[in-house]
Amino acid sequence: MYVQKPPQLDILAAMDATEDYGWPEEPAGYPHWDKLRHMRVPEGYRHEQWWTLVRIGRAHRPLPLRDVDGRPFQFALPEELQRPLHIVDQRCAGEIASQEIVTGDKQAKTRYLVNGLMEEAIRSSQLEGATTSRQAAKDMLRSGRAPVDRGERMILNNYRALLFMREMSGERLTPALVCELQRILTEGTLERADEAGRIQRPGEERVAVHDRSNPTLVLHTPPPAEQLAERLEALCAFANDDDARERFVHPVLRAILVHFQLAYDHPFADGNGRTARALFSWYMAKHGYWLIEYLSISRILREAPGQYARSFLLTETDGGDTTYFLLHQLLVIERAIDDLYVYLRRKTDEIRDVERLMQGDDGLNGRQLALLSAALRQPGETYTFGGHAQSHRVTHETARTDLRALAARGLLEEHRQGRRALFTAPADLGERLRGRG
Repeated sequence: MYVQKPPQLDILAAMDATEDYGWPEEPAGYPHWDKLRHMRVPEGYRHEQWWTLVRIGRAHRPLPLRDVDGRPFQFALPEELQRPLHIVDQRCAGEIASQEIVTGDKQAKTRYLVNGLMEEAIRSSQLEGATTSRQAAKDMLRSGRAPVDRGERMILNNYRALLFMREMSGERLTPALVCELQRILTEGTLERADEAGRIQRPGEERVAVHDRSNPTLVLHTPPPAEQLAERLEALCAFANDDDARERFVHPVLRAILVHFQLAYDHPFADGNGRTARALFSWYMAKHGYWLIEYLSISRILREAPGQYARSFLLTETDGGDTTYFLLHQLLVIERAIDDLYVYLRRKTDEIRDVERLMQGDDGLNGRQLALLSAALRQPGETYTFGGHAQSHRVTHETARTDLRALAARGLLEEHRQGRRALFTAPADLGERLRGRG
């Protein structure tokens, strides 16, 4: 992956050109020099002059976060950023239709929340190299069985870490809390177990960020270990400084910047990306963006990991302008919201289909309707007490009652595997439901 670093700003030459041709408009999309150099230049300008004027006009604001050389990171507020920021504000925190879909039913809320946390745990781990399939991972999380390899352990750890950070929603961020988060994420997956739960130390070989398509190419060299303790303190101070009036940073932008800085510093031997994304979700939920826990940001990132890495490079090569990373992340969140809406509408329709088939039978609860809806699309799928309890956050006894009641109605087939009770969705479940309608 290659990004050309912008040329040195030539302010005098650029301003001379404005005397004859006026100040050119900035092109749409907030382009980096690497893109702008290929765009059609305004009449009378060279690309270097155009870039100089564009860069001057961006009115950057400095941040109390710094790069490896001690220079402050900065950001701008272009129109391209304000539109998705407004959408995230409106749809992640607002009292709108999606809330009725997600939270109108307590059982549905729990089910969608668990599914969202599982999905993010799986995709975030896969983004970092876990090769476990999505279905196998969900089966593990729902059944409660022990992980069988490192990939499954990464996913289980990620799920536990997200649950842990939900419990910490009222806490201030501290270096100890960040280290505990990384410990949960990496426990049982590192070659050196003592690297879990602590930042790297002076004298240790520092991690680096490599190009996925060319592992020999180093994309980013993080700060030396001697700086890490101080930098982590500064990151926590920034995360906790959300009431500062004199240097207000929108909470969504601040959440993304917490993600950026942790990933930039790469303070741990492993788990930096997962830790950064978990901190982002924690900050968003802490500040009232309730919908974030139902989204899978990592699923979108995994579909185009090169764009994720490129947004870091654009920032690093353009004097620490984090606007590139902010724009990328806001568009990712916006797409995740759109995908969630599609998913929720589909699930709502599925539940209604089951309800129509069961018309006149008011003996089924929301958990049972959800299971039947899934079973209609996955004939032969097997359900267990532990998996049902995990999916719906109910007790083992409640899960037992749900599944046995469905089996008694002939809607699931019960059999045993040793001492373990298994319930299978029959291939003719649709006909059985219609026969009861």
